[in-house]
Amino acid sequence: MNVTRVLMGFFVLVTVLTLPVAAQAAIHTVSPGESLYLISQKYGISLNNLMASNGIQSSLIYPGQKLYIPDSATGGYMYMVKAGDSIYQIARRAGVNYQDIIRHNGLYNPDLIYPGSSLYIPPVSRGGNGQGRSEITPQDFDLLARLITAEADGEPYAGKVAVGAVVLNRVRNPNFPNTIRGVIYQYEDGIYQFEPVLNGWINRPATPDCIRAARDAVNGWDPTNGALYFFATYVTNKWLWSRPLSTIIGGVAFTY
Repeated sequence: MNVTRVLMGFFVLVTVLTLPVAAQAAIHTVSPGESLYLISQKYGISLNNLMASNGIQSSLIYPGQKLYIPDSATGGYMYMVKAGDSIYQIARRAGVNYQDIIRHNGLYNPDLIYPGSSLYIPPVSRGGNGQGRSEITPQDFDLLARLITAEADGEPYAGKVAVGAVVLNRVRNPNFPNTIRGVIYQYEDGIYQFEPVLNGWINRPATPDCIRAARDAVNGWDPTNGALYFFATYVTNKWLWSRPLSTIIGGVAFTY
């Protein structure tokens, strides 16, 4: 919500972030003799969830330490930002889409996070249209990595991830097929959506870099912020260039 305050004769518009109810997780102060396991049992949550919500890599805790307790009802939890963290890295560790973290926390600029600030980490989404992260088969993942190899093997790494993200964005969009295989092999108005399907390059093995890029795309990294199309910047097709431009990475344009 927006609150207007008067400060030294000036009107100042202050934006107050209202987190969802699920974000009101408890805070536990560690007492002498307590362990992470005992604390997790006390609140009815898993040890792994407790450690993940606090960015803890070992079982070492100390009296007086503040711990965020995940919401056991929703699976969401609070995370305290550490030095060197980014939204993408946090999302990747948590196994959620980084855009969900941005949306749940009302972040207008995801780069403006700082050590000691708190973020609500939503539960992994299992619903919605299209193919969820947990539903991607090894065969679909390999197909995605092979398309990235065929389309963007010579592009910067972010461009490789972006190609994979476009496929996944289409899977989630009701105007396209709702599986990775359906999107990649889509045949409409007498043409294939992706040239490597037509020329056979889709059948080449995926390179290690493109396999890693496919994994990053599946884990939620989208350098295009939701783009649905991509094409080489040297292409002169007016219809392609008429679509809203998201970004250009290397020699590839990404549009909505």
